[in-house]
Amino acid sequence: MTRTTRTPVAALAGNPNVGKSTVFNALTGSRQHTGNWAGKTVADAHGTLRCGDRQLTLVDLPGTYSLRARSQEEAAARDFLQSGEADVTVLVADATCLERNLILVLQVLEVTPNVVLCLNLMDEARKKHIQIDVNALKAELGIPVIPCAARRGDGLPQLTRAVCRAADTGAPTQVASIRYPAVLEQAAAQSPLPRAAALDALRRTPPEGMTAEQVDDMLTASAALRAEEIAMTCVRTGEDACRRDRLLDRVLLSRRFGLPLMLLLLALVFYITLFGANVPSQWLSGHLLGLTAPLAARLSALGLPQPLVSLVADGIWRVTATVVSVMLPPMAIFFPLFTLLEDAGYLPRVAFQLDHAFHRAHACGKQSLSMCMGFGCNACGVTGCRIIDSPRERLIAMLTNSFAPCNGRFPLLIFLCAVFFAGSAAGGALLLTAVIAGSVALTLAASRLLSATVLRGVPSSFTLELPPYRAPQVGRVIVRSVFDRTLFVLGRAVAVAAPAGALIWLLANVSVGGTPVFQHLTALLDPFGRLIGLDGVILLAFVLGFPANELVMPLIVMGYLSTGTLAEVSDLFSFRALLVQNGWTGVTALCTLLFTVAHWPCSTTCLTIWKESRSVKWTLAAVALPAAFGLALCFAVSTVCRLVGIA
Repeated sequence: MTRTTRTPVAALAGNPNVGKSTVFNALTGSRQHTGNWAGKTVADAHGTLRCGDRQLTLVDLPGTYSLRARSQEEAAARDFLQSGEADVTVLVADATCLERNLILVLQVLEVTPNVVLCLNLMDEARKKHIQIDVNALKAELGIPVIPCAARRGDGLPQLTRAVCRAADTGAPTQVASIRYPAVLEQAAAQSPLPRAAALDALRRTPPEGMTAEQVDDMLTASAALRAEEIAMTCVRTGEDACRRDRLLDRVLLSRRFGLPLMLLLLALVFYITLFGANVPSQWLSGHLLGLTAPLAARLSALGLPQPLVSLVADGIWRVTATVVSVMLPPMAIFFPLFTLLEDAGYLPRVAFQLDHAFHRAHACGKQSLSMCMGFGCNACGVTGCRIIDSPRERLIAMLTNSFAPCNGRFPLLIFLCAVFFAGSAAGGALLLTAVIAGSVALTLAASRLLSATVLRGVPSSFTLELPPYRAPQVGRVIVRSVFDRTLFVLGRAVAVAAPAGALIWLLANVSVGGTPVFQHLTALLDPFGRLIGLDGVILLAFVLGFPANELVMPLIVMGYLSTGTLAEVSDLFSFRALLVQNGWTGVTALCTLLFTVAHWPCSTTCLTIWKESRSVKWTLAAVALPAAFGLALCFAVSTVCRLVGIA
């Protein structure tokens, strides 16, 4: 297809946290979300922009601070822009910090001059008494500049017209350029490559007498200097422009209050998530499991053999219904809360708070973000590790993400904290927060171990932007969280829960020597289980819970009751009585809690690790590492308790 007959393409680029995805969704009517923080895809998103009776394809590129590619996101954006596939580029800039955004603008203009600048967040700039001379900015850059407030819809019609006009007329005759030192300009002039490509190539093959780091510093400094000149000409900033943000950061990021406030906020999120999900979880469980009998009756009416009916109804359906009823309510609460913190600007500050700890573990501070996503789903946390530039540190983050207990492990953790130890909901929430803090300590310990052994290296530096505090868009956040995260993760869990249900039913109903296979396996594992403070039923429940952690708690009940189907857990205090009757002590509960925090990741997470690393070796390492930590901790605790005579 020739260029004249194909659908024109517009690329949407910009720094992270400038509202780029809001602009994309507003222009295309799409709800797809892309970005550079944890849990979000780094792939391009496509949508359609209508220009009267025709349309353009709008491609939302990953957010990047620079085209001097150091990360996967920067490389993806740079490669697409340099490919020439885009007929026009829409650059989204944050009006509250224009100078920093202009660095990318100037670099893009060197690659593709047909650019429209969307000056977003103008409403925030006005609140901070920041004045931007749009006409002067147009004159300096030589391109169309459209002031916008995308969240309110201001300026979007003008932006659409400007993009369509640029796609029709082509690039301006003269645009702003960066003035580089003479030594770089001369070296670029001698290259057969275009100027921008030649300058970029100098980072790989620097001129004689210079290093790649020196070239990179000169390129970056030149762009920053030109951006500063333009900002001084076009931007007027009030004295109290960022006063509110600075005051909040003095408290939220202080050494005295920062960490306690973060833990308190984490406890509040867990309290709302876990105890707010109780009623909907019970409602879903009652209704979904209540369909077991009607489903079995309908299958029997079709003439299916009774074993097959039981396999489908008591095996596949009961397990799937249990997974949905346990997973859906917590995720529907946790993911929106997590996204609200992100939308408000607090989440990057969590990375800032934990950066020092991860740096001491020779890991990347961005790992704290992927770790936080792991509390919702470890598979999402592993995917979020793409934000880490260093391959070594990215691998460390992937291998240690399962130390963060996902919401599938919360039911058992809630029971152990609130019923077996604390005795109340509020006490359980505080104890659960302490358990989560312990899981962070395990993550740091495992990261330090890896960085000192098989993944040795020095921690890399990275640019961490602290975006302004903003009032989150609650409605958009809820929709985005439910469709982009909750239902996506739930679908993957159901996909593995259904075959797991069939396997569990077979183990419980197929007998060898008159005894179900399930009981044979528990007897086989029992000696080793008791050595580490557990028993055979608990160990087998964790093994069979590999497809989904939500299955562990019902499997324990099924093992102790010797039923042929997955048992429903509705009354936690009755569950405690059942465990005590089967030999549970405080030591058993403590070891089970430790093993719940540190054991092998679920099958969905393992599959995600393999897809991200493309390595069977590292996938197996991701299974072995947390399992080794968990087994060692349980053995140590149970041995000490036996030596001091604690039952």
